[in-house]
Amino acid sequence: MTDKKAFDVIKTGFIWVLGCILYATAANGFALPNSIAQSGMTGAGVIFHNLFGWQIGAVTFALNLPLLLLMWRHIGKKAFIRTIVVTGILALALDGTSWLFNNVLPTYTEDKIIASLLCGLLQGSGLGIIMTTGATSGGTDIIGRLVHKHWPHISVGRVVLIADAAIVIANMMVFKSVSSGLYAIIVAYVSTTVMDALLYGMGNGKMLMIFTSKAQEVSNAMISSSRRGVTIVPAVGAYSGEDKNMLICVARKNEISAIIKTVKSIDSETFIIVSEANEVLGNGFAGTIDDKG
Repeated sequence: MTDKKAFDVIKTGFIWVLGCILYATAANGFALPNSIAQSGMTGAGVIFHNLFGWQIGAVTFALNLPLLLLMWRHIGKKAFIRTIVVTGILALALDGTSWLFNNVLPTYTEDKIIASLLCGLLQGSGLGIIMTTGATSGGTDIIGRLVHKHWPHISVGRVVLIADAAIVIANMMVFKSVSSGLYAIIVAYVSTTVMDALLYGMGNGKMLMIFTSKAQEVSNAMISSSRRGVTIVPAVGAYSGEDKNMLICVARKNEISAIIKTVKSIDSETFIIVSEANEVLGNGFAGTIDDKG
């Protein structure tokens, strides 16, 4: 193993440990002391913990095992290895922080809304930095990917949403509180917002379609000023019959204003369309899990 590869492995491992500790701290320090329902396999672990007193981390790992085996068989070895390692670290983090909050550290129980906000912030940060490495914490994500693989017309997000909703409802029944589920909505919203910010920047990317007769000059200026890639596509005006070019560029929201200013400084007659790019994969943007191997 080269020094660079060894460094990458250590760096990735550190990110996984940090992410799992943040997530576990959110669950044991803010969610559980305030009876805030949890989603995913952690939520399932909370149910068993409340009914039988079992350790949440151990239950979470046990429930993930059959899903992980299905993942290895149907999705791929690389994704399986990443996920089982993260799942194991998370199980240790959940049980370790549970002991700390029960014996050493104080928990926050003053305001459930603030607890929900902090829980979402920590969980989103933890899961977000884990996902930047191309890994996940398993659970309902695996269920969603397995279902989508066999029934492609069913989206991963829909399956995860249904599974998480069922677990949250079960948590509400265990806690005997409707408000626990309502606070879980706050946690979910904050968590997903933070994850999106970490993975895609502040907001999703934007796609620019720029119609200009000065394609090479404009594209050179865009690449020089923003360091974003630009694709030149030949285009013909249907009404005028005039030959032009369309430039396609994807950038982050905070870069759009500067790019448009650069384009207009070279061709004031250019026609620009800016649209949402809900998911951007590739250099300079979020990565994706390698499902092969």
